[in-house]
Amino acid sequence: MKYVYGNLIGGEWRDTPATFETLNPARPAQQVGRYGFADKAMVDDAISAAAAAQGQWARLPAAQRCETLARFIDRVEAHKEQLAEAITLEQGKTLAESRGEVAKACAESRFMLQHVMAGEGTRHVPALRSGVRNMVVRRPRGVIVAITPWNFPVMTPMRKIAPALGFGNAVIIKASEFTPAAACILGDLAKGLLPDGLLQVLHGGSEIGNALVSHTGVHGVTFTGSVATGRRIVAATANNLAEVSLELGGKNAAVIHDAEDMEACLDQVANAALMCSGQRCTAVSRVLVRRELHGQVAAGLAKRAASMRLGDGTDPASQLGPITHSGQLEHVKSAVQKAFEDGASVLAGGSVTEVPGCEDGYFFAPTVLDQVRADTAAAREEIFGPVISIVEYESLDEAIEILNGVAYGLTAALFSNDAKAIARFIDECQTGMLHVNHGTVPDSHMPFGGVKASGVGAYSVGPSAAGFYTTEHSVYLGA
Repeated sequence: MKYVYGNLIGGEWRDTPATFETLNPARPAQQVGRYGFADKAMVDDAISAAAAAQGQWARLPAAQRCETLARFIDRVEAHKEQLAEAITLEQGKTLAESRGEVAKACAESRFMLQHVMAGEGTRHVPALRSGVRNMVVRRPRGVIVAITPWNFPVMTPMRKIAPALGFGNAVIIKASEFTPAAACILGDLAKGLLPDGLLQVLHGGSEIGNALVSHTGVHGVTFTGSVATGRRIVAATANNLAEVSLELGGKNAAVIHDAEDMEACLDQVANAALMCSGQRCTAVSRVLVRRELHGQVAAGLAKRAASMRLGDGTDPASQLGPITHSGQLEHVKSAVQKAFEDGASVLAGGSVTEVPGCEDGYFFAPTVLDQVRADTAAAREEIFGPVISIVEYESLDEAIEILNGVAYGLTAALFSNDAKAIARFIDECQTGMLHVNHGTVPDSHMPFGGVKASGVGAYSVGPSAAGFYTTEHSVYLGA
């Protein structure tokens, strides 16, 4: 057993008799970690410890907080290999992807500290009365609960830790039960550097999650995951009226209207769709292609999917790792079967696949579905696997209608050299992030978030994050 952790409360790891184990999705017979389930008494203790630590931390100048956090980020970066191994062993992605995840997490965190030092939202305002000075100031919100998913075990927690602590809050992380090792390592790295209780880690399922987000001592809840869970979190926070920031699902499209270099275009689309085995909220799931280009695009994507090498993420030769857990593998399998029943054809992949040396691994072959109708589940519902659905269109009007005709609004890409098409895409695409002539990989310093069913509240990266991690106050200074 490589990882054995309890719950980090007030600077100490607490063991519990109730435990759960994690598995290597490339070799499910291999147990990777054992973790202790928190109970409701631990929730109370963690929130009390967070409140005590936060009160002292918030009184420090922002520059001092950011200096300490910069050292924490440096420490995370110095342990990149340890964290990457933990990601790959529990989540399944290749070590190259895991290393990239840690690097991006550190880059995003450093940019967020710049926003903290810029004093986002604090400003002087012209007064309406003589002898009065008006100011708007922002204060730390308080105790933040961060519930993080299994697909990015380092980047998503760090995306919440850095702004939460930078703006003067305390944070309690509840990581996914499938991939908790990385969050526990982050907790270990914080010890001796951050005040005890400022960053805590609890484990548990929906019962502990509900106890955390509904607790009267919690002031904000940030969550990344499914729409269904996001709805339950919003309902639970009715108990304490905590502020929420939700990053939810996506059904992201790449619109191929025309392309000067079709090979480069398809390289970007395939990578955006299939890396991390499609288990990214920003992964391309739909390819909307103008009818005249359909044959070229379909053949090119099928060729790229078929050529990708699946394997254990620790094997340098692997290009794609497994699906993270058996339930998700069954979901992907069912979604592809439903697409076939709805009339789609399979150009590549389409099934669970065996990988030599990885007995019973959760591998699904990179899949390209063709002849997908815009009104079917394959074109409208999130699959979260290595599956591309190709949908034809005749006109740009039709493309935009199909593009926007889903519940989600996270990210999208347009490949075109037509200035009018690009202008319409920027003006009319109903997503929080828009890419023109490149894939859907976001920069580390740009706002990250979605609209419609893809997001609620402030974006998690960029200046608007201050709107979640701080509260706003109007100040009137009389003479």
